[in-house]
Amino acid sequence: MYSTYILYSKSHDRYYVGHCADMASRLMRHNAGKVLSTKAYAPWILCYEEKYPTKSEASRREREIKAKKSRKYLEWLLSHSGA
Repeated sequence: MYSTYILYSKSHDRYYVGHCADMASRLMRHNAGKVLSTKAYAPWILCYEEKYPTKSEASRREREIKAKKSRKYLEWLLSHSGA
């Protein structure tokens, strides 16, 4: 299974959208500063995750979310996720 996910940095009030095969490992890499695009904003918390059977589906969903270019859309997703 693959995940499309949204992370949140409370210290910088910032969201990050990505996809991966191993969510726990990926979150650890983000928080350890091993991901160039997110290292300056750690710590991150996982606030949203969708599961897909293939990498291409997870990647497509990541692009859909990013294409919205909207913080309001991200916050709408989070508020309707049941979390």
